[in-house]
Amino acid sequence: MKIATFNVQNLFHRDRRLIQKTLGKCISDWIIEFDTLLKKEKCASNTERLMELSFLLDFDKTYQNPYVAMRKKAGELYLKGMNCSKELKSGELTDWNGWIKVQTIPIDPEATNHKAMVISEIDPDILVLQEVEDKMSLDEFNNFILPKFNCESFPDSFLIPNSEGRGRNQALLLKNGYQLELIKIHKIDDSEVVTQELLEYEIQTPKGKSIHLISAYLYENRFDKDIAFEIRKNQAYQVSVIYKMLQMQGKTNIVIAGTFNAPSYCSSLVPLLQDTDLKDIGKSKTFNVDFDKGKDATYFRLGAYRMGVNIKQKDYLLLSPELFLNVKNSGLNRKGVWPEKRPNWGIYSTIHNKNQAASGHPGVWGTMKL
Repeated sequence: MKIATFNVQNLFHRDRRLIQKTLGKCISDWIIEFDTLLKKEKCASNTERLMELSFLLDFDKTYQNPYVAMRKKAGELYLKGMNCSKELKSGELTDWNGWIKVQTIPIDPEATNHKAMVISEIDPDILVLQEVEDKMSLDEFNNFILPKFNCESFPDSFLIPNSEGRGRNQALLLKNGYQLELIKIHKIDDSEVVTQELLEYEIQTPKGKSIHLISAYLYENRFDKDIAFEIRKNQAYQVSVIYKMLQMQGKTNIVIAGTFNAPSYCSSLVPLLQDTDLKDIGKSKTFNVDFDKGKDATYFRLGAYRMGVNIKQKDYLLLSPELFLNVKNSGLNRKGVWPEKRPNWGIYSTIHNKNQAASGHPGVWGTMKL
């Protein structure tokens, strides 16, 4: 059985709010001033300045759902709106030929191809994808993009929309006789922030054995790390509870996969990485990956996967002890990740800039005998 997890950071279009922007000096100063004023006593002048700052920092833009979602297909612009029963090509209803601001930004087609190249090279039986925008995009990618790179389409693909509303859904794809038997959705209820649900799958192998897979996307907030830490620690605890419940039921073939958005030394992951007997596949002796080039090959960055693999770990493939003992081969594919400083590691020759990178995340995989 070969299983992989890959955060694709969307397939064809990405929510504007997820595009990381470098903050200028003015914005940094406004944020500091805003935080300072919130701690002061309320008065007319402070309230007026807070309103000005909220405008400058775009806090007034509180809409959640776009009127249209833009998709780039075959060189044409397609719109899928709230009142449309089907996708419409621009100009299909009228001769309007102008501009409209939409909530999503199209991904470079070369980046989409490189995502497929990573998956094709790993070629797993069970594939967990993170940050998929919608089922339509998943199906188009599975049926039309993957075959272009000698990767057989997955006969079964599943996507459960989450509550977050930013197009970062989790997906499961199966082939080679692996079948989905059961899906359970575990919601995190005690947080004021909208987070993603934890998904539990029961998968049957071609020989009739059961695999229990938990797909998890743990919370990240670059602007309020304290809140993110508490939410993520609670999510990790919830995952650990589900894992221990499965063990109590006599289940032994358990996998936890996904993006945890924190390195292994972060104490928010203690409930998973220290308070359970789960094993990180990156610690397996079989773990194989191309090392960094030059002097970086002997460097060990804090929070990295291992010496010579100096990208901070955010993606995990955790196995129950029984599965970990039966790992036959494993590794990490980062050929689609653009190095911040070149040359660090080998990438696909067709990637010429950061926009063409498959993702900021590598694909993590493992092969094990049941």
